[in-house]
Amino acid sequence: MFKKKIWKPILIGLAWAASLSGVVVLMSFINVKKEAVVCKDVKVYIPGNQYFIDKEEIDNILHLNSTNTLIGRRIAGINMHDLENKLKANAFIETAQVYADMDGVIRVEVTQRTPILRMMTQFDKDFYVDEHGLKVPLSNNFTARVLAANGFIEEPFGNKIDTLHTDMAKQVFKTAAFISKDTLWNAQIAQIYVNQQHEMELIPRVGNDRILLGNADSLQTKFANLLAFYKQAIPRVGWEAYKLINIKYANQVIGVKKDSTNKDGSVKPASAVKPDSLQNKIQDTSHIKN
Repeated sequence: MFKKKIWKPILIGLAWAASLSGVVVLMSFINVKKEAVVCKDVKVYIPGNQYFIDKEEIDNILHLNSTNTLIGRRIAGINMHDLENKLKANAFIETAQVYADMDGVIRVEVTQRTPILRMMTQFDKDFYVDEHGLKVPLSNNFTARVLAANGFIEEPFGNKIDTLHTDMAKQVFKTAAFISKDTLWNAQIAQIYVNQQHEMELIPRVGNDRILLGNADSLQTKFANLLAFYKQAIPRVGWEAYKLINIKYANQVIGVKKDSTNKDGSVKPASAVKPDSLQNKIQDTSHIKN
């Protein structure tokens, strides 16, 4: 019994030593083979449906179409990390991964930035804002069909990736992010306009009315109120009846009709709209002039 206790750990140690030696030999073999592998091809993969950057531009960044091409060079002599950094320096690329397989093929995988908003400031600055709230320059290759925002926006832009600085721009982004995540509002709202009072107005695709949103507080409640207004007030008078729908207050919706006055200048009587879902929050205030 005493001999078994001595030999057991020795045998286990020998087994581990043999395994480690095998791994070292195998890794040495792989490294030797890798040293001799030559780049035969470069495969570029760009997922998604945005095309701010294409394969040709990737090729230019990696010098694939020049005399300094990667093809024909030994894999061991190519700095993959440096190639990734060159790709990430492009404003439209969010992530980049470059690696080589044992067959000599370098694989390049990039993800593009996803814009949700195009912002045009009062100082003629024009840029995209991506899903992370970062400002992105416009592209010469592709125009994204996203929500537009303009008006009295004072956000600076230095034609490079940057964060949003002003409170107004952040509120516009917060609103755009909310709209883009909702299929109904993403289809219905075409533009965000910031008026002189620095309040947001929404311009819908259907109807000629303006929707006064105010700020980006209580967005869930405000849009729920707007939806109830659409369902219960619009069917009675049609899409063209209102010139302004005010949802800036979370506890009410105010609709101002286009024909809010008679020909003689007198005010038409107002008819209250009180849907159950809003618990009497909706009012038709045709007597309010705008």
